[in-house]
Amino acid sequence: MSRFLKLTALSLFMAGPVMAEGLGLGRTALPDEIAAWDTDIRPDGQGLPAGRGDVETGEEIFAENCAVCHGDFGEAVDRWPVLAGGQDTLTSDRPVKTIGSYWPYLSTVYDYIQRAMPFGNARSLSDDEVYAITAYVLYVNDLVDEDFELTYENFTEIKLPNEDNFFFDDRPETELAVFSGDLCMQDCKDSVEIVGRARSLDVTPQSDEAAPAEQQVAEATPATETVPALDPALVAAGEKVFKKCKACHQVGEGAKNRSGPHLNGVLGRTAGTIEGFRYSKAMAGAGGDGLLWTEETLQEFLTKPRAYIKGTKMSFPGLKKLSDISAIIAYLQSISG
Repeated sequence: MSRFLKLTALSLFMAGPVMAEGLGLGRTALPDEIAAWDTDIRPDGQGLPAGRGDVETGEEIFAENCAVCHGDFGEAVDRWPVLAGGQDTLTSDRPVKTIGSYWPYLSTVYDYIQRAMPFGNARSLSDDEVYAITAYVLYVNDLVDEDFELTYENFTEIKLPNEDNFFFDDRPETELAVFSGDLCMQDCKDSVEIVGRARSLDVTPQSDEAAPAEQQVAEATPATETVPALDPALVAAGEKVFKKCKACHQVGEGAKNRSGPHLNGVLGRTAGTIEGFRYSKAMAGAGGDGLLWTEETLQEFLTKPRAYIKGTKMSFPGLKKLSDISAIIAYLQSISG
């Protein structure tokens, strides 16, 4: 096709279906054909299909379809996008933009998953599966509880934390007039000031921070101490935080090893010593070197597991709030007898 004919065809396409049909080109799209493509979801719920999905189901679907890129808990694998966390990072040089820290509307989350995910097999998920995955992504961002079910009816009730920091584009009123006059082309400033550096935009992965030079190790004979009474409120808060861990770890009566070891009696235990569980070489080595799980060592480990024990197969990225760490340790103490 010549360049002229290509441009003519493009012009007809841009002119619209009425002109094209008048010239005997194509036909008007049928309502069903339009509906098949008109799948965008609006913040007010317009376009949202009927359906429902809960966190537990979403975790299973996510593990099968999404975790290979995004990690079991949305922490990301290699350089694929992280889906969880990022709170209080938007003013930093390297903001972490997730639905828990940045995105304004849940409709955007549903719409994107529906159109583009999973990678390499887009549009293969049913409406209920998209609801379930969306519910799970809310859960890993601490926005809903583990028993939450996202439905067509309650969808618009979910407000993301950063919604109020988005506003309608007002540049036609506030900026257009300013930049529509005569523009200065030379000697426009008395001096030039550098306000940013290119390194702030660098996306090259940096090496992890060095692990702590010293890890607390077990004494030959731990001193016997009187264990103070646990705060019931703190234990209850810890039980809620522990929901992040239940996918891999069990506690309580009848607890068994899963993808992670059971955590009964973890306080005071040497790392990597649960019988019958296959630990990573790094964890087994740390235990061989005498690493004992105390309140202090658990706090450091739970803050950033893969930095504290390099090579651990635990994929959980860590807890950012010291209050959450203290609570979960109290909870583990309450069932460690």
